[in-house]
Amino acid sequence: MTINNKNIDNVFYIFVTAHLIFWTLIPSITNHNLPLDTIEALAWGSKLDWGFNKHPPMSAFFPEIFFQIFGSQDWVYYLLSQIFVIISFYYVFKFSNEIFKSRILGLISILLIEGIYFYNFTTPEFNVNVCQLPFWSLTVYYSWKIYSSKDIRFLDCFLVGLFAAFGFLSKYLFIYLLASIDLLFIYLIFFKKERKFDFKYLITVEVFLVVLVPHFIWLFNNDFITITYGLARTGLEQSSFIDHIKFPVIFLLKQVGILIPFLLLSWLLIKKIKLNLNLKDKKLLFLLAINILPVVLMFLTSVITGSKIRTMWMTPFFLFFGSLFVYLFQAQINIKKLKPFLVGFIFFFFLSPALYAYVSISKDDKRTDYPGKEIAIKTQYAWDQQFDSKINVVLGDEWNAGNLSYHLKSRPVWEGFVEREKLNQLKDYMCLDNVCVGSR
Repeated sequence: MTINNKNIDNVFYIFVTAHLIFWTLIPSITNHNLPLDTIEALAWGSKLDWGFNKHPPMSAFFPEIFFQIFGSQDWVYYLLSQIFVIISFYYVFKFSNEIFKSRILGLISILLIEGIYFYNFTTPEFNVNVCQLPFWSLTVYYSWKIYSSKDIRFLDCFLVGLFAAFGFLSKYLFIYLLASIDLLFIYLIFFKKERKFDFKYLITVEVFLVVLVPHFIWLFNNDFITITYGLARTGLEQSSFIDHIKFPVIFLLKQVGILIPFLLLSWLLIKKIKLNLNLKDKKLLFLLAINILPVVLMFLTSVITGSKIRTMWMTPFFLFFGSLFVYLFQAQINIKKLKPFLVGFIFFFFLSPALYAYVSISKDDKRTDYPGKEIAIKTQYAWDQQFDSKINVVLGDEWNAGNLSYHLKSRPVWEGFVEREKLNQLKDYMCLDNVCVGSR
C-alpha cells in the first residue's frame, strides 16, 4: 500500500490495531501464567489502597477494574497493557502531526519507535513502567499545547497537572519528565525572558498536588515505605567510588544497545548525516527537553549517587525519540523513497512477536510457566476437605500468594506476608509451603 497524506490516518489505525491484536494474542496463546509484575499488581488490587510496599497505587488500580469486569482471564491483562501502549502511540502521533508540516513525517515518527523493544517485546507484562506510558505522552502533549500557544488555556493547565499526577502515581521516576519540562519553562521565563509568567501555570501545580494529597498521607502513615524500597533497588547504600563511574557507563551502553533496532530503521531513512542544531528553534528546544534532558538527568543521578539504573526504568523515556530524530533530519528524508524503511519496519514488526513466541514456547522455566491454576485447584480441594467456610484471605509473597488470589474463584484478598498475628485473627486457616489461605 502506498502511503500518502490522504491515507495517513488509515495506515496509523491499521498499525495500532495490528499491534494490539498481535501483542494480546501471542502471549495469551504461548504463556501458561501471567507475568510476575501483573500478578503482583493484581495482588495489590485485591485490597486497593493509596500505595503499596513497592510502588504508588495506579498500576494496581487499572488491573483491578479489569478484574471486576472480566475476572481471571489472562488475555484481558495482556489487552489492558496494549491499550496503554496504543494510547501513548496515539498522542505521540498527534503531537508529531502538530510538529511537522508533513503528516507522513508524523507517521514515520511513530513507526520508528516500534523498533524499541520497550514498546513491543516487554509490553505483555502490565506493570508500573507500562502504566506510565499514556500519562507520559499525555503530559508531553498538553505541555506542548501550553508551550506553543500564545493564549494559555485553563483546560490545558488542568490536564497537565492531572496527567502528571497520574504518571507520578504510576511510578516516582515520572518526576524526571516533569523536572525536564519545568526546567525548560524556567529557562524561557526567567533566563531568556522569552515568555511571561502566567498565573495559569499555578493551576498545573495545584491540580498535581491536590491529586497527590491522599498518597502523601498514606506515605506518611506507612513510614515512606515505597521511597525506601526504591532507594534500596538502586544499591545506593552499598555504592563505592568506582560505582560513580561504572554504573553511568553501563547505563549509557545499555541505552545504545536498546536503540540499535531504532538506529537501523533510522539508517534506512537517511544515508548521510547532516546535523545543524539551531537552539533558537522553539520546536527543537521542546523536543530536546522531553527526549534528551530526562536521560541526562537520569545519567547525572547515577554519576552523583553511584546508583545502578535498571534498564526497564527507562521504558517511557524514549516515546518521543522518533519525533526528535525525524525533526532533526527531516530535510534529508525523501518521502517518495520510503520502501526500504517500510520493509525494515515490517521486518521488525513481525520479528519481535515471533521471538517472543519462540522464547515463550521453547523455555519452560519462566514465571509465565508457573502452574498457577493447577496450584489453586489443589489448594481449593485441600481446603474443602477440612473446612466449610470460604477462602477470603491469602498470606504470603506477592507471587505465590498473588497467584492464589488471582486464580481462586473466591478471589481472596492478599494481606501481606505470613505472620502469626495475622493467622490468629482468622477463623480457619491452612498453610502450604510459604503461603497460607484462610477465612475470617
